[in-house]
Amino acid sequence: MKGWSVFIASFGYVGYFPIAPGTAGSLAALALFAFIKWIDVTAIELAAIVAVFAIGVWAAHGTEIALGRKDPGIVVIDEVLGMLITLAVLPLSLPGIALGFLLFRVLDVVKPYPAAQLEHLHGGLGIMADDAVAGIYAHLVLRACVWMVPSWLAA
Repeated sequence: MKGWSVFIASFGYVGYFPIAPGTAGSLAALALFAFIKWIDVTAIELAAIVAVFAIGVWAAHGTEIALGRKDPGIVVIDEVLGMLITLAVLPLSLPGIALGFLLFRVLDVVKPYPAAQLEHLHGGLGIMADDAVAGIYAHLVLRACVWMVPSWLAA
């Protein structure tokens, strides 16, 4: 199971990218986002978020155990979750997706309340929860931006 947890937690080994693996994971998440949007079923989009969270908690926890380190840098499944939450159920153009990416990366680094506190939860739950909160905040800001400038950000 160690191999599977590391494979999933690193999002197919994207987490091993030598420079800014979190940013690489967020970019890689856009491929999954594009596939989900191509299916174009809201229930599947929301189910994917729930599935990534649940599987991510398991995989991140297993990777911590396998590597003997808390929140190892190769774990980027949390960034995938954050990106999916950020972009969920919004009719976005490419500039809207790019803005969502930037908003999530900033909020993931800043970790506004309660993200920083959730990061201290034990195991995979702590790894996933702070990015879920950053994704929710980024989603709300992005939603407001789409509402204010739909001609530029909405598809």
